[in-house]
Amino acid sequence: MSRSRKAFGAAVAAATLAAVASAFAQGGDRPRFGFGVPATPQDIATWDIDMRPDGHGVKKGRGTVQQGQAVYDAKCAVCHGTFGESNSYLVIAGGVEPEDLKTGRAAGLKSGEVRTVGTKLNYATTLWDYIYRAMPWTAPQSLTIDENYAVTAYVLHLNEIVPADFELNDQTILTVQMPNRNGFTTHHGMGSVKGKPDVQGTLCMKDCAGPVKVTSTLPEYARNAHGNLAEQKRDMGPFRGIDTRLYEPGGARVAVADTEGKAPAQGGIDAQELITRNACVVCHAVNARIVGPSFAEISARYTSRYAVRAEAETLLVNKIKAGGSGVWGAVPMPPQSNVKDEEMKTIVKWIFTLTQ
Repeated sequence: MSRSRKAFGAAVAAATLAAVASAFAQGGDRPRFGFGVPATPQDIATWDIDMRPDGHGVKKGRGTVQQGQAVYDAKCAVCHGTFGESNSYLVIAGGVEPEDLKTGRAAGLKSGEVRTVGTKLNYATTLWDYIYRAMPWTAPQSLTIDENYAVTAYVLHLNEIVPADFELNDQTILTVQMPNRNGFTTHHGMGSVKGKPDVQGTLCMKDCAGPVKVTSTLPEYARNAHGNLAEQKRDMGPFRGIDTRLYEPGGARVAVADTEGKAPAQGGIDAQELITRNACVVCHAVNARIVGPSFAEISARYTSRYAVRAEAETLLVNKIKAGGSGVWGAVPMPPQSNVKDEEMKTIVKWIFTLTQ
């Protein structure tokens, strides 16, 4: 680098540092770099919604156990069970013994396999806070403050922590004595006393996990609650949401994973499982068009154009790997680099069986 360039670079750096130092020296709430606007109290209030055990963030409001039962039955019981025993999500009631309220240590945690809200949590404010920010699952933060106090009171009552005529409000919530207030630990997960905590903080830079299988605990009736996931996809990327119309009440059973031409096992691997696992069935059915062509159409085109089956298979494998658009329409198919070579060959071999 020439001396002139070095001198110019040094001058620019010095000027930049001087400008930054001047901006910081101005202080106050004025914009420092000429962009953005100061956050208003209303902006901050939208995010600052947490309620802490020390009383920070406690909201003015009230709700009774009886009022809470109505809210719970309408918006919570479908997932957590009529009495908190759980239909498919966290068990929120049970396991609290009368002596626990005196000692502040939930004895049931020592032998029980399932942790409930009543036996695990050490502060009622934690329960209120979580419900307020995250529940109900289909419409988080939709409860009013009074509804939140009411449903929290009802959950506390289900755990025999407060009586049936109890009113929870911004004053009484700080006085509730939880059964495990002296025994709370983060050594285990929230839902089970077995295994590790729910959140891990171990640093990992290489070979952090083995095979990962994406699963869902959503009940079938909730899967289409926010519209068809297959229609809410990005233009690019290897994964698509499943066609959740399959789970509509009264059941419009669409040909998402058409089993009319069930993919047979190839080399000990079930091809039907592979096309489902790799999300092929989101855009392709066996004999019907969804987003892309059917598997039968693909087979017919390649079979008619290439006399040598091995050549056709190789070309189709490469085409799937590379992705592209324009052959079957304007919707692009992203590169499928996530599919293993052997799995890709198994899928392609099965596709060609559809026109044998």
